[in-house]
Amino acid sequence: MAKNDAFVEQLGQVLEKSLKRIDPSGRLAEYGVWPIWNEVVGDIIARNAQPEKIRNGTLFVKVSSHVWMQQLQYMKDTITDKVNEKLGREVVKNIFFYVGEVTSSIAEIAATDTLAAPQAPAALGEETLHSVKDPEIRRALNRLFAAHARRRKA
Repeated sequence: MAKNDAFVEQLGQVLEKSLKRIDPSGRLAEYGVWPIWNEVVGDIIARNAQPEKIRNGTLFVKVSSHVWMQQLQYMKDTITDKVNEKLGREVVKNIFFYVGEVTSSIAEIAATDTLAAPQAPAALGEETLHSVKDPEIRRALNRLFAAHARRRKA
């Protein structure tokens, strides 16, 4: 069994060296954004914003509406920092948001979740933001939703 483990370890080293040669510009690190996106931004944001492509350090994120685009614009630096922190290096230098149809890997969750029905951002309270794991992002969303609610009442 130890002989087999040594073979697998050697194979892993060969693959790592080969991938580094094939990917001299570090493009593989850029694609590390997709597997961590939902975890970093939380379910609520992930339902409404998904990364589409990354070019030269700019992450292009499709959002479900202009309201989400505006709100996430205020959180751009925080999201950038959290993504880079999770990746362990500066991969994302800027985020560009644009409106489009968002399809996410958590669509199945949304179909059974009580938040699946469209709600105005103001209707989302602290209790519904529990799925956003990062406290800084959760506070920022809470402030944005409260400001939106005040603006609609005026």
